[in-house]
Amino acid sequence: MAERTVLLEPTPTVPAPERSLTGLARGLLRTTRPRQWVKNLLVVAAPAAAGRLFSRHAVIQLALVFVLFTACAAAVYLINDARDADADRAHPVKRRRPVAAGQVPVSLAYAAGGVLAVLAPVAAALLSSPVTAAVLTAYLGMQLAYCVSLKHVLVVDLAVVTTGFLMRAMIGGLALGIPLSRWFLITTGFGALFMVAAKRYSEAVQLAGSTGVTRALLTEYTTGYLRFVWQLAAGVAVLGYCLWALEDGDVPGAGVLPWRQLSMVAFILAVLRYAVFADRGTAGEPEDVVLRDRALALIGVVWLAMYGLAVVNW
Repeated sequence: MAERTVLLEPTPTVPAPERSLTGLARGLLRTTRPRQWVKNLLVVAAPAAAGRLFSRHAVIQLALVFVLFTACAAAVYLINDARDADADRAHPVKRRRPVAAGQVPVSLAYAAGGVLAVLAPVAAALLSSPVTAAVLTAYLGMQLAYCVSLKHVLVVDLAVVTTGFLMRAMIGGLALGIPLSRWFLITTGFGALFMVAAKRYSEAVQLAGSTGVTRALLTEYTTGYLRFVWQLAAGVAVLGYCLWALEDGDVPGAGVLPWRQLSMVAFILAVLRYAVFADRGTAGEPEDVVLRDRALALIGVVWLAMYGLAVVNW
């Protein structure tokens, strides 16, 4: 019986990702998470609360601080993605990130992140103030430590992410030399913890039974514990805001209406509305929750209007 020779076709190779300058630039930009830049608008929180938002000096300084904080956050994302490239390639969603997909070389991501991490604090020291540079340096150190090890430590990971939000809210006031109210710090800090814990809770609920697909630390938290954390944080945030609103609330002639006290209603409604999504396990990124829910967005606009009127004593 004659033998038949079977010719095997060579296995097709996967084309390498585009490495043109345009492709690299787009990949680097995507790695810096432009959608997350909106979080850095928190730098205006303290100046807005103090009614010092609209002077020319304040606008210039806050724009500078926004850019520098965005650069620091971008540096952290670049270094984090470079460090986690191998693990991200095994993830069904994260494997599409430019570094994990090979669009951006790991070495280039490290280099770009390192340059931004050095330039941002130096620019802050030269163009803003030493305090601003110190806050940015502390933020970078804390976030890089989080990327390396702290994200694997129970509770500490929640505290680090929350502190990142709090630093954003503080730095604008520090750059302008504005004293930070204790109620502002309490409300902002626990409000941030509320959203961070709600996000973790949502991830844990949605990925129940999918151990190893995402953050390994989620398997060590229980949904009951995360629910307790976001409920506790929401309560403290509301209490802190109410104490601010009632402070000096009996001063006559402060405005046409008691806007400080009235703003409590909108603030509490916003927390309760956000808690609906947290309880369902659908509270992912805070900006996504607000943008997709018109009622919550409307409550937020009403609260901003009342808060602004309270600050200017209209």
